[in-house]
Amino acid sequence: MTTTIPSLPFADLMGVEVVEASKTRVVGRLTVREDLCTAGHILHGGAYMAFADTLGAVAGFLNLPAGARTTTLESKTNFLGAAEAGETITGEATSLHIGRRSSVWQTRITSAEGRLLALVIQTQVTIAAEAVMLGSPP
Repeated sequence: MTTTIPSLPFADLMGVEVVEASKTRVVGRLTVREDLCTAGHILHGGAYMAFADTLGAVAGFLNLPAGARTTTLESKTNFLGAAEAGETITGEATSLHIGRRSSVWQTRITSAEGRLLALVIQTQVTIAAEAVMLGSPP
């Protein structure tokens, strides 16, 4: 069965590549470019967060009932290492909780050598199809 992931313009701009996606696990890659870096040619903290947010959001989306939407309710990041320009990092989002109203995801971001660079835990809220139809804000 092929899973269709919605268009993710910001993730596309960053260069996020989703390489595996299921209801309990989403894996992606990101090549660290100079325009995603801070001084010293290391990946900006916001780029780590946006990468993890993308993977968790895809995972949340894959668990939605028909017509519903999801958005990030909360996200917490621990920065544990640096990735330099030119490196490719991997993110793996796994489920900690999948419920009717929310899902919680842990994303481990690692270097090509497997070194843990960041650990992110985020909560995705489910916006019911009725609320989407009534025009509630995301």
